[in-house]
Amino acid sequence: MSAAPARRTGRRRTALLAAAAATGAAVLSACGPGSSGGGSSDDSGGARSENASAAVPVADRKAAPDLSGTTTRGKPLDFADYKGKVVVLNVWSSTCGPCGAEAPGFAKVARSTGGAGVRFIGIDTRDPDRSQAVDFEERHHVPYPSLSDPTGKLLLRFPQGSLNPQLIPTTLVLDRKGRLAARMLGPVDEDALRAMIEPVLREK
Repeated sequence: MSAAPARRTGRRRTALLAAAAATGAAVLSACGPGSSGGGSSDDSGGARSENASAAVPVADRKAAPDLSGTTTRGKPLDFADYKGKVVVLNVWSSTCGPCGAEAPGFAKVARSTGGAGVRFIGIDTRDPDRSQAVDFEERHHVPYPSLSDPTGKLLLRFPQGSLNPQLIPTTLVLDRKGRLAARMLGPVDEDALRAMIEPVLREK
């Protein structure tokens, strides 16, 4: 092999290694894959961007599963009570650094949008002891309930091909008819969270 092709091969190998490293870093910036049985975002009907956000046109939306269960405080939560509201679902874990980083913004937006008909529900996963979750909620002044889902059973209810959780944290927005309207994989700051909610809130 001549020197020129060898150099080109070396450059291609270096580029591939750099791309792989960048991809790995992007994945590791979140806390890792969640326990979910649905399909990938590519077949969800939404437009996926580099920051793992997706939004689904009204005509293509799928119903969210019934996520009724028990909260981290041991109280029952009936998903039907949220009918007619725009619902924000946030999948988190007490051991997830990005979850803690985004929590203050979520608390602030939850308080400021409640009067407009927005409701927040957390889904705490991977915490075998509820006291871990309660400590997280109190430390970050979380004003809304979180379902306790230590083994990921609730996440497995998401239908295949829907906007399903794939990382911790993941944030989902449901429209007033209980359909999956938007998703963000990975941490979400306050401005991005508001940008997810507002288009769905404007729908009639």
